Amino acid sequence: MSSTLTIGRVAVAAGVNVETIRFYQRLSLLAEPARPPGGVRRYGGEFVARLRFIKRAQQLGFSLAEVQRLLVLEDPQSCSKARSLAAEKLALVEARIADLERMRGVLKELMARCDVRRGKVACPIIATLTDRVMPTV
Repeated sequence: MSSTLTIGRVAVAAGVNVETIRFYQRLSLLAEPARPPGGVRRYGGEFVARLRFIKRAQQLGFSLAEVQRLLVLEDPQSCSKARSLAAEKLALVEARIADLERMRGVLKELMARCDVRRGKVACPIIATLTDRVMPTV
């Protein structure tokens, strides 16, 4: 990859838009190269790699603040710190999955009640959403 890419070419190569790059620069996630006198800023291939790293980390659920913490841990001695951050994220993901499974159970139960009572009484789904106490599964 050329070491003299414009910001537009970097955006295309990384699959983001130019404003995303500028936003990351404002957050200090990405460096802003110097502008030569009367010229256009040029970016190297390592810039695209860092941008892709940020996007992959976000896809795994890391916030931009967490990505910033990961970016400073690139040296091999920092592997245990990176692992610790990943473990924290995994715990949050597992808690979210448990919450979603509980929500799925409640919704299935409400739908089953709705099927059983077809039109005989008020809709159990609406009644439950109106109540202050949600059923637990």
